[in-house]
Amino acid sequence: MSITIESRTIIYSGWTTLSLARVCLADGTRLERVIEDHGDAATVLAYDPERKCALLVQQFRAPAFYRAGVDGVVETVAGKVEGETAQTCARREAFEEAGVELGTLEHIADVWTSPGFTTERFSLFLAEYRAIDRRTAGGGAEGEHENITVLELPLASLSQRLKDGQIDDLKTLALLQALLLKRPELFASCP
Repeated sequence: MSITIESRTIIYSGWTTLSLARVCLADGTRLERVIEDHGDAATVLAYDPERKCALLVQQFRAPAFYRAGVDGVVETVAGKVEGETAQTCARREAFEEAGVELGTLEHIADVWTSPGFTTERFSLFLAEYRAIDRRTAGGGAEGEHENITVLELPLASLSQRLKDGQIDDLKTLALLQALLLKRPELFASCP
């Protein structure tokens, strides 16, 4: 016997869809699970290897505020893939949120963000940029009320934040660690 979804009832539909699924496991056990489905997303850590810094953004996230009173999460630029490739999404979001035009993207992984609840998979990328690639101030797409603050932070200080457990956004943590593994020399302090 294989696992089957016997039924799925939509309990909310809007920006996301919440469903109640009735599942039959391989051993015959039946259970109910909530599934959140809003599509996939892409994120990119843009870094300047010459100046040894990275572009991050800080913005209000209602769930983080609700849960912990956090009024701004520092994170890599990211967004929902909307009828485009993950690469196109990452470039679009980098321009909208951080005002940077990116060229080559290095694919790191496609990861489940929270497989016990959501169907979302995040495509994670690294991308080099130079100061000249900053075309606008960023801040987010017009009309989306994102109120994004763009941060250009030294990689050495981000490495220290990693060591001190001060990176609290999972996609940012994963991409900083990926860059640290691939290019450790970029995280050394400048003389």
